[in-house]
Amino acid sequence: MPFGYNGRVLRVNLSDERITIEKPDEKFYRMYLGGEGFVAYYLLREVKPGIDPFGPENKLIFAAGPLTGAPIPGCGRNSVGAKSPLTGGFGESEVGGSWGAELKRAGLDAVIIEGKSSEPVYLWVHDGEAEIRDAKHLWGKETGETQSIIREELGDKLVRVASIGPGGENLVRFACIIVDLRDAAGRTGMGAVMGSKKLKAVAVRGRGKVEVHNPERLRDLTRWLNQNMDKLAYNLHNYGTGVGMDAGVASGNLPVRNFRDGLFAGHENLDARTIKRTISIGMEGCYACSIRCKKIVKIGEPWNVDPSYGGPEYEALAALGSNCGVDDLQAVTKANELCNRYSLDAISTGVAIAFAMECYENNILTRKDTDGLDLRFGNAEAMVKVVEKIAYRKGVGKILAEGVRRASEIIGGGSERSAMHVKGLEVPMHEPRLKRALGLGYAVSPTGADHAHNMHDTGLVSAGPMLSSLSSLGILEPIPLEDLSPGKIRAFIYYVNWRVLDNSLLICVFLPWDFNQKTDIVTAVTGWNTSMWDLMKTGERITTMARIFNLREGFTKVDDWLPERFFSPKQDGVLSKTSLDAENLRNALELYYEMMGWDKRGVPIRAKLEELGIGWTYEYVSNMFQ
Repeated sequence: MPFGYNGRVLRVNLSDERITIEKPDEKFYRMYLGGEGFVAYYLLREVKPGIDPFGPENKLIFAAGPLTGAPIPGCGRNSVGAKSPLTGGFGESEVGGSWGAELKRAGLDAVIIEGKSSEPVYLWVHDGEAEIRDAKHLWGKETGETQSIIREELGDKLVRVASIGPGGENLVRFACIIVDLRDAAGRTGMGAVMGSKKLKAVAVRGRGKVEVHNPERLRDLTRWLNQNMDKLAYNLHNYGTGVGMDAGVASGNLPVRNFRDGLFAGHENLDARTIKRTISIGMEGCYACSIRCKKIVKIGEPWNVDPSYGGPEYEALAALGSNCGVDDLQAVTKANELCNRYSLDAISTGVAIAFAMECYENNILTRKDTDGLDLRFGNAEAMVKVVEKIAYRKGVGKILAEGVRRASEIIGGGSERSAMHVKGLEVPMHEPRLKRALGLGYAVSPTGADHAHNMHDTGLVSAGPMLSSLSSLGILEPIPLEDLSPGKIRAFIYYVNWRVLDNSLLICVFLPWDFNQKTDIVTAVTGWNTSMWDLMKTGERITTMARIFNLREGFTKVDDWLPERFFSPKQDGVLSKTSLDAENLRNALELYYEMMGWDKRGVPIRAKLEELGIGWTYEYVSNMFQ
């Protein structure tokens, strides 16, 4: 077994309470690495097409990677995956904090949860052992109280807890899983899958150690990072994400009023520098990370924000703030806290509320529909109230809890024009009218519109970390924002394959390691004789497997498309005279398919599958070639 792994995968069947340990061989680890790679493998192998995401046949997979728990900054992450109840396709999300590292210290590389409990339970994993425990007394409680009670029951304040609140219990389709109260496996509805299985929490404690091949090399890399902190990660270290809201307005990247507008007068109120001056009480980091980019905030009356739940990062500030037309920092911070209390994805929650606000302003929804709320853009108090309604599926929240795609089908009346999603996943807080390859990424990502499986074009405009990394793969010159040329699509493919690789190795993208350094880290941890190209092809292998999962579920190239709003200019601001061009995007999609070794329908051809070493997946698409 290579260094960096325990060689043990825990399988828990909640229906019959069987608990078993599996021991994959080294070839399995080398092929699929961990994290998103494990998720793609197990979903393809074990989840039959057409199953109900809320049924016992769905699998919920918690997976660490070879770097998780290694003694180097940025390696505390883990992945969570299942068939998504929001999209009906490949569901996967990553989360920071220390839970993943604790799982590795407990002697496991992954946990596969199958079946469905008849009563609420939680899973207690400790030093290679596991037990299913009663959680009826926890059902209905928020994540904070859940964590406190579990730690008290187990007599250990260092137990790491991944849990759901009312949002997950009530099967809100974009419910997330909250780790240590401040971190979220946020996207694609993994918390709802957890709730459907009556699984309230997974508590983990380990006293082992992640063994690595070359600890001295890891110490050298950590020294380099710490010595270059101010140059490479000053804003993250001091403010977290959300610095430069003014630049977001100036460039057009900041979503305003459901991606409709460009100007937002209150942007400075939501800036991370404002948070630092007003409500911040400190910064915190994930496992072994010296950047410490996570905000801790505290607010008294009337909002009463508990610092245990951290503070809002960029996605929440924009989704619950500017995208809802709200510039009240304290209200946005409260809404973010509620998302963590209730286990709701802050991105999807904000986009769902913005959708409802636009429907209200367009007279598609009335006060009767909104439970008497004046749900106009900018109404901070109403925005916060709707977060709770979504979590408990009350009133208008019952509809919004379905996600904007289903909500628009329920509401009708032309509301689909206001539903900002791809494949059912709400669009995150980055503007494809500005970043053209990002738009391509939203279209083709197996999870739907996802900024974590993507490339942000701004990194290619001039010399910097992204271009420096890609230069090792032959991308040698800057590429303009508006470009969707073959050269940019090539850069996009290389970069996104690396992002998928990051999600499988489980290394944080905020750490300023370039591709060469990441390759060095993998070798130092595992002892493998690998290369940058070999690792990138692993990312391509995992991307292709996720694609096949979606094809098997009935997705087609028609689903690789963006909301029509992005093909028209914003109503004001710098992007009021420009937009995505539909023909350019279609041409880019066709070239992307070809470069990926997929046919014109977006189906991977057999030769590509054999090249990637996953010829076994051809059986899932062979009928498409008959």
